[in-house]
Amino acid sequence: MKTTQKLHELGQSLWLDNITRDLLTSGTLRRYIEELSLTGLTSNPTIFDHAIKNSAAYDASIRAKLKEGKSGEALFFELALEDLTQAADLFRPIWEKTGGVDGWVSLEVSPLLAHDTARTLAAAKDLHARAGRPNLFIKIPGTREGLPAIEEAIFAGVPINVTLLFSREHYVAAAEAFLRGIERRIQAGLKPDVGSVASVFISRWDVAVMGKVPEALNDRLGIAIAKHTYKAYRHLLATPRWQRIYNAGARPQRLLWASTGTKDPKASDVLYIKALAAPFTVNTMPEGTLKALADHGEIGHILPADGGDGETVLAQFAKAGISSDALAARLQDEGAESFVKSWKDLLAVIASKSAALAKAG
Repeated sequence: MKTTQKLHELGQSLWLDNITRDLLTSGTLRRYIEELSLTGLTSNPTIFDHAIKNSAAYDASIRAKLKEGKSGEALFFELALEDLTQAADLFRPIWEKTGGVDGWVSLEVSPLLAHDTARTLAAAKDLHARAGRPNLFIKIPGTREGLPAIEEAIFAGVPINVTLLFSREHYVAAAEAFLRGIERRIQAGLKPDVGSVASVFISRWDVAVMGKVPEALNDRLGIAIAKHTYKAYRHLLATPRWQRIYNAGARPQRLLWASTGTKDPKASDVLYIKALAAPFTVNTMPEGTLKALADHGEIGHILPADGGDGETVLAQFAKAGISSDALAARLQDEGAESFVKSWKDLLAVIASKSAALAKAG
């Protein structure tokens, strides 16, 4: 039995943090579903930037959309929706079999809206309606301005992947936004089974402190943050307030580990997969990490509901002068800025390709 299947059977969903047209047309994504227990997929502006920049697979679609008068952001979202609706259809049997627990794909609103509540909400509603797939999440960042949009989107029945979370506190705020949206649906007599995941970014923590802490603490902060967050997650799921919404027909918002590709060349290529084998969670991983897990990965100890040694390790980082609260705020800001840069790079690639294809006729 492959390690990917073992992990799935222990209660963790394996999603791919990648999408390209070649993955779809070559049958590779279907093979990952069949052979590597893959049950979902996520995307972001950086992924699409690389996919369109490094492939001619999108050229025919770009030509067709140019003839329709499309350009820039509007053209991009049509390309993205073509890819993600195909992926959603591949995962649809899993979504149906699990009653909406699994089998999801994700599309992000424009990162330029990260601090604009009203436009984020409008974009989320529009993209989900255009996709026409029940198993497509819209990604909204868990920034201060994003949280009200998340609540309103959930209330409107739009499934949400809350992105750019970096700490226990970020997660709890996102969970509260989800819960308020669900409670309002119940009060309004609406069905409360609106899907959501809360995505906590892991590896960026370790990149941020590399060389600033004792060597014994290298590659341990992201895992400690995840364990600290998992403890809060399992506690919230068991509270009377959350259990009331389950009784009304709602589902838990699942905790998702994001940014789980190893950045330290000295560390294991499945570092964050092995350490964060946790029931009731999702791990969305780069393609290389997924293949490494299937090839030679091993499952470590299952993460206990109390977070294990997470708080002890965080205390060691505090003694080393690392303020996790301050760093979480910085990482969220930097993450939003990084996605804006990727978005601008993506639009520049589309503009360049569009001009070249138009010139070539």
